[in-house]
Amino acid sequence: MKILSVSDVVVPQLYKEFDKEMFAGIDLVLACGDLPPEYLSFILHSLGAPLYYVRGNHDIRHDLAPPMGCIDIHGRIVTFNNLKIMGFSGSRWYNGGVNQYTEAQMKKIIRGMKLSIWWNKGVDIIITHAPPRHIHDAEDPCHKGFRSFCKVIDKYRPDYFIHGHIHQHFKSHQERITNVNTTKVINTYGYHIIELNDGKTA
Repeated sequence: MKILSVSDVVVPQLYKEFDKEMFAGIDLVLACGDLPPEYLSFILHSLGAPLYYVRGNHDIRHDLAPPMGCIDIHGRIVTFNNLKIMGFSGSRWYNGGVNQYTEAQMKKIIRGMKLSIWWNKGVDIIITHAPPRHIHDAEDPCHKGFRSFCKVIDKYRPDYFIHGHIHQHFKSHQERITNVNTTKVINTYGYHIIELNDGKTA
């Protein structure tokens, strides 16, 4: 299975200069915020793969013009080909804008997911906009990560924790990844492709 994750910046090869060969064989798309609704809809229909998303702190149009055919999974678990995927929108609170949460608010949202996580017997992939605290984050109020995400990683040990929000260019895909115990924490700024073998991470 091939999973495409995207966030924060419109990639020409996924939009106006769509490169079908470059993104051939994508089975699922995971979007981690701060992307125009029409961009997400274009990706969904161009690749013919389901698209699950969370919102970023700049996603101010999604209520009035949500991305057509895409599914918002903030505070939810969805299953795709036996993969259990959970999502959390937003950034740390910094000026009272949309999709901003205090640490206490995010902790409460996560606590509300406990029964669902138990019912699903864990979670394989978590997508968020903000990163975990002290993993890929920054020190300004807007770009600090959530401590509660670190606790989620420690407790539930998903195979992947995929986030956006931190704008950084990478020379290789491996530079995006930090291993935390058995979890790969990935900054998907722009895009990243994950390949799974027989439903298990590779």
